[in-house]
Amino acid sequence: MVTPRALVVAAPSSGSGKTTISTGLMAALHRRGTRIAPFKVGPDYIDPGYHTLAAGRPGRNLDVVLQGRDRLGPLARHGAAGAELAVVEGVMGLFDGRIADGAGSTAEVAAALGAPVVLVVDVRGQSRSLAALLHGFSSFDPSVQVAGVILNRVGSERHAEVLRAAAEEAGLPVLGAVPRRAELAVPSRHLGLVTAAEHGAAATAAVDAMAGLVAAHVDLDAVVALARPLPSGPVWDPAAEIAAARAVAGGGGGAVPHAGRRRPVVALAGGPAFGFGYAEHAELLAAAGAEVVTVDPLRDPALPDRTAGLVLPGGFPEEHVGALGENAPLRAEVARLAASGAPVHAECGGLLYLCRELDGTPMCGVLDTTAAMTPRLTLGYRDAVAVSGSAPFAAGTRVGAHEFHRCAVTPRAGATPAWAWRGGEPEGFVAGGVHASFLHTHPAGVPEAVARFVDAAA
Repeated sequence: MVTPRALVVAAPSSGSGKTTISTGLMAALHRRGTRIAPFKVGPDYIDPGYHTLAAGRPGRNLDVVLQGRDRLGPLARHGAAGAELAVVEGVMGLFDGRIADGAGSTAEVAAALGAPVVLVVDVRGQSRSLAALLHGFSSFDPSVQVAGVILNRVGSERHAEVLRAAAEEAGLPVLGAVPRRAELAVPSRHLGLVTAAEHGAAATAAVDAMAGLVAAHVDLDAVVALARPLPSGPVWDPAAEIAAARAVAGGGGGAVPHAGRRRPVVALAGGPAFGFGYAEHAELLAAAGAEVVTVDPLRDPALPDRTAGLVLPGGFPEEHVGALGENAPLRAEVARLAASGAPVHAECGGLLYLCRELDGTPMCGVLDTTAAMTPRLTLGYRDAVAVSGSAPFAAGTRVGAHEFHRCAVTPRAGATPAWAWRGGEPEGFVAGGVHASFLHTHPAGVPEAVARFVDAAA
């Protein structure tokens, strides 16, 4: 078996063009026959959608805070199985992570994987100063190897010559020079790019354009030559994770509580309105014994037959509120399922869907709260504790979570809130089998929650 190699595409700051370069690199290499495993550092859901289109296999996330540092290597090896090259797109600037302690930075992930970093630099307004910038990023942390640079938004051939000389002073090879005139436009909105699922054929066209841009202006062979083999070690296994979680919970061998019975159907919302899911979630649900069936609340008039549990991930329901409101049959089914006591787990956009209304449009009415868009962005990692016991989370469970929205619900929490954290008021709702909150968790970081959820559905 070929050991996949890996490299990280990072930048000095957000807005440097690393998503365009990363996605274009994945697509250009994939189209010439290289088997690419795409990854994104951090909790981002949108970029992996474009990575999936580019590489032809699921984009996955590597997040120290949400998954735990010890899982990075196993998850990377799992996601890269059968691939030749793992391309990891960074987040923000190379050394930017959680505000409190820097955890979760691209640099930390690169060091954990032993992967070299290709730095994408927006060179507008720079000439020899590039040497100082590259010297600083190369020498700041000895555990991180900055191995090359891609110049982005270059003004002219003469500009490129000066920048190449500056990079040579810093001891770094220039792997490509992308001209400013080739700037691509991908539609964006209040929380970033429009998702690939929503953008449809235009998303495919955008990825095609990124691939062409990178293939024309970046030395693909030189980039690939920098990659290093992923370190050997254990591979993340959803079945083993579930078995271990059940063993801890039951104090025994991790036996499936509902073995021998028909697999419970867990409906997993997807489609353009609910695209903020992780590939590992469905894998863990299946490993826990569920039959996972996708439902699109924009189009499907009913839940799947025998639905015993419902997962509503985040997304952009606020962008599709009219169509969601018009699908009254499905909204009524969701309300009936919740009223029956079946487990329902909703995060962020899923929470909005369970409210009485969103911006005045009727939603499912499962929760006695209303939701509305606001101008205020709420963003950041949370070290949260489960205030109330629920289908997925035992009371007192501590998790790393992430919050990212411009919505508010009134009231903020129910009589039995879902979460609390230092410096924040209790948030979310636990009622019957429902657990709903603005917080996103990564299922790979809390496999016991998936096991509990499927056991409740069974």
